Amino acid sequence: MRLLVVDADRGRPWRTVEQAQRITRLGEGLAASGHLGEAAMRRTAEAVAEYAARASRLGARPVLIVGTSAMREAENGRAFAARLEAGTGHPVRIIPGGEEARIALRGVLHGLDRIAGTVVVFDIGGGSTEFIRARAGRLEAAVSLRLGVVPLAEAAGADDETRRHAAARLRRELPPEIRDARAEELIGTAGTVTTLAALDQGLTSYDWTRVHRYRLTRAAVERQRARLAPLSVVEIAGLPCLEPGRADIIRPGIAITLAVMEVLGADSLIVSESGLREGILAEALEQT
Repeated sequence: MRLLVVDADRGRPWRTVEQAQRITRLGEGLAASGHLGEAAMRRTAEAVAEYAARASRLGARPVLIVGTSAMREAENGRAFAARLEAGTGHPVRIIPGGEEARIALRGVLHGLDRIAGTVVVFDIGGGSTEFIRARAGRLEAAVSLRLGVVPLAEAAGADDETRRHAAARLRRELPPEIRDARAEELIGTAGTVTTLAALDQGLTSYDWTRVHRYRLTRAAVERQRARLAPLSVVEIAGLPCLEPGRADIIRPGIAITLAVMEVLGADSLIVSESGLREGILAEALEQT
């Protein structure tokens, strides 16, 4: 769950008033059951209600609530959206995978406005990973794959097995225009790659200014994989820069990251702190 509250004037850059995030594991058990579980919905509903209330207290008008992969894939996803609407008094929009990819690109371009040429952006989430190819800021291809860290964590496979599984899925499911793009830059956004950037720099507290635009090499990701491999979930949770709830999903996230770099032939990637959340906001401001 991610919160972003900004102060915005038409035609001017927005000023961030407050931002936060919390892992609520909404997609817990979804791959096996096809439904959102009651405990996961309760955790998420509490976080959404808290964030909506914080935004309202700060004077946010309107308050936008957007649901992604877990809500669009679950058989009870729309019923949960109605529950959130009743609990917060705000409408809930569930976005399709292709739209999520497009909006994520918008957010990345907002934060990385000097990226030229052909780029591929990937956004690893709990239940899906989005891939976007763009050239000169224009979207050329996008896809959302049902390849997320939560089901991989629940499968509890070994790191190498998870990586091979992810790479096989990517080779099979990525469209050729993305898989064979030969992009000048690979850009990663969302929690896995930002956490890796913080860990690679040895940050004792998370600093987005040092994470944003950080170049993360494949060798650095491999080092973090080797570092975390012998650690228990409790030991990983004690590392600096890991937010609560990420300890058991960071290794599947690393497996997906390495698989992406392998399949796309990239030796490094640029980390973007800006992504889907900022893209949602940028589009909303255009429409006001």
